[in-house]
Amino acid sequence: MNGTLLAALTAAGAVLLAAGFAVGRLTARRAGRDVLDLGTPVERATFHTLHTASLAAPPLRAGLTEDTARRAARRLRPLLGTEALCLTDRTAVLAWDGPGAGHHRDRAMELVAEPLDSGRSQSVRVACDDLDCPLRWAVIAPLTGEDGVLGALVAYGSRESAVLVRAATEVARWVSVQLELSELDRSRTRMAEAEIRALRAQISPHFIYNSLAAIASFVRTDPGHARELLLEFADFTRYSFRRHGEFTQLADELRSIEQYLALAGARFGDRLQVTLQVAPEVLPVTLPFLCLQPLVENAVKHGLEDSRTTCRVTIAARDAGAEAVVTIEDDGVGMDPDQLRAILAGERPQASGIGLSNVDERLRQVYGDAYGLVVETGVGAGMKVTVRVPKYHAGVHRDRPAPRKE
Repeated sequence: MNGTLLAALTAAGAVLLAAGFAVGRLTARRAGRDVLDLGTPVERATFHTLHTASLAAPPLRAGLTEDTARRAARRLRPLLGTEALCLTDRTAVLAWDGPGAGHHRDRAMELVAEPLDSGRSQSVRVACDDLDCPLRWAVIAPLTGEDGVLGALVAYGSRESAVLVRAATEVARWVSVQLELSELDRSRTRMAEAEIRALRAQISPHFIYNSLAAIASFVRTDPGHARELLLEFADFTRYSFRRHGEFTQLADELRSIEQYLALAGARFGDRLQVTLQVAPEVLPVTLPFLCLQPLVENAVKHGLEDSRTTCRVTIAARDAGAEAVVTIEDDGVGMDPDQLRAILAGERPQASGIGLSNVDERLRQVYGDAYGLVVETGVGAGMKVTVRVPKYHAGVHRDRPAPRKE
């Protein structure tokens, strides 16, 4: 599903919710005081439909499974006003709501076989030997996604009804939209995970080797310092290669950066001078995982590894009202602006700019184009990278880390 379609679906959902809210807020003067008035029967029915649909949406946004289908079916059957309803995937019945499960559920996959193949809705008579069973007709409507037909919605009724055919078809389309959105969410998660893996791959093997070499050099001369550095190295790698969560807190990201700088300092000694200026109020701010560490690594690389002089790296995080602003500045060799533009545009390999384009793209995907990296640099003029992060943004929340195994 492309961005235009997603925007349209989001806008449509906002209109529906606004309509339901407007109906729910209708008031009238009765007996000299304000009372809640849900309007005409049509308006009340509309409000009820919107409310029921809003309750069915969340489980469907998690994909089509037995658990999500069961929770959604409880809401979809009252929405259709039908005697029974079942949801299937391509191989089995996932959920049944209403009477008749004992003798109709096992036959459901036979009914959906043709609609699953053709992708077209179908209304059929249901054979049943139980004279007291109210299920005599079934409307089968396919559920579709990006990969084709995913399953079917089957609405059972006591008689043939053109209204039920239309209603079941429209509800199936609505369910299909929710399933497509769930696929989009999963694709977005997979993309984010791939981008984080790419960043992890760019954590220089030379840095890891040099860190271990620096630690080894202190084993005999200063065992206590060697032990401290080894613990810093363990915590740094544990954080950088964690498997849980797309987002993190600024405090955690800065702690990992401090560990990285401690290890770099063990190698470069007094050549690396670091200043941290952090406003405590921005420490709880949530931001994309590993979006600052690559920028600091880039500053150290261009400030020290590409120069024989002393380098100063300044990291500042300040409160800017609705945003947190983080700057990472070095006085190293800098970069040609045209070369930088090529890196950010993905036109040049990132070996000369560790993670810059990756971080810039991730920030834009999460917050919008207004929140890309702002980089000030020039040949021999050092580099200053500014990251702006909204304190609150829809969909951005810190995931709870998985329990550590001792």
